Amino acid sequence: MRTRARWLFWLNLLMPGTAQLVAGNRRFARFAMLTNALFWFLLLAAGVLAVVDINLVLVAATSPIFVTATSWFLAGFAVLYALLAINTIALMRVVRLPAKSRLFAVLSAVIIGALVTTSFASASNLAREQASLISSIFKRTGLASPVNGRFNIMLVGSDSGSDRIGMRTDSVSVLSLDAVTGDALNIGIPRNLQQAPFSEGSPMLSLWPHGYNCGDTCLINAINTDVMNNHQDLYPTARANLITPGLQALKEAVQGVTGLTITNYVLIDMSGFKGLINAVGGVTIDVKMRLPVGGKLDDGSDARAFIEPGVQHMSGGMALWYARSRHGLNGNSDYARMGRQREVENALIKQVSVTTLLTHFQSIAAAGKKMITTDISSDMLAVYVNLALKNRGNGMRTLELVPANGVSMINPDFSAIQAKIKGQLHG
Repeated sequence: MRTRARWLFWLNLLMPGTAQLVAGNRRFARFAMLTNALFWFLLLAAGVLAVVDINLVLVAATSPIFVTATSWFLAGFAVLYALLAINTIALMRVVRLPAKSRLFAVLSAVIIGALVTTSFASASNLAREQASLISSIFKRTGLASPVNGRFNIMLVGSDSGSDRIGMRTDSVSVLSLDAVTGDALNIGIPRNLQQAPFSEGSPMLSLWPHGYNCGDTCLINAINTDVMNNHQDLYPTARANLITPGLQALKEAVQGVTGLTITNYVLIDMSGFKGLINAVGGVTIDVKMRLPVGGKLDDGSDARAFIEPGVQHMSGGMALWYARSRHGLNGNSDYARMGRQREVENALIKQVSVTTLLTHFQSIAAAGKKMITTDISSDMLAVYVNLALKNRGNGMRTLELVPANGVSMINPDFSAIQAKIKGQLHG
């Protein structure tokens, strides 16, 4: 009987269903074995496809319908294995085993069964969370076409704190991706850029035919608030295209500044960004200068605290202060602030491992839902992920349109800016 119990235990563990085929209900055994064979066939097929054409796997992995179906299949397999484990214990006839062997047999079967069942249940839950994340953020379908061989994504960081009126688009950049190689250039646009021209066909040209030009109150980061407060009627169809009138006007200004056609936009709420950093356990930053936390005076005398120089592991709240601090203390400036924002972004990308994603996926997904608004379709998500994989290891080049790179904020030469960008893209 001990030998029988051992055989049934190992058969159930290594080839689910074979224990029932040998000593139990053969119809149940055939169903379990066919289901197990289907699972391994699908896993093998996915591995082959990943080698032959990774894009097919990415399309499937970013399809809410496919991922939801996968979650249900995994949940069903978890239930099936739990039933197999219980039935195998019954087939062992543990009541006829010696007392010590009986306890060992039952505990072994229960523990292994629970581990396998829990693993499949966790995988099912992970897939369901992923499907929910994709559906809630990437609400469109269909593919976008590259323009001049590149996809250009406008990245906007918004800050709508309690001490501010409206939503400030204080961080604006364009991520330009080569549609074949994935080569990436991130073009940073300062918040205080003046006279931004609007692209051809923009309704804003009726108000500002010579650029957004009314002095130091017409900064590029004010366009969104201005349009949302005063000119929403210029964009009656914007919301149907999953973009607000203010962001559509900002998009047209960014196109006018860079000379690039924007394919998609991504709006990142900075409070959600704080939640994302907390979800992955914080980020490690090498702080170069002493920075005030809170306060409004340039000398930092009214700050609540300070971020001191040196390597520091920061929570989401502290990382957000590090990225957003703009007081003039020790030479701090908007341009230094832009650089620190890139530091936080890069630190987050570098420090998040596959293990972190898997073990904190629920909290990461919850933060992502609060943090991201976009018009990227679920179909384009697969395309962008594929390009990121192609460019893996090459890194992302940056071009900051700041005075240090010869760009005036008050009287910018947009022809020179666009020539500079073309040189970076095609040089």
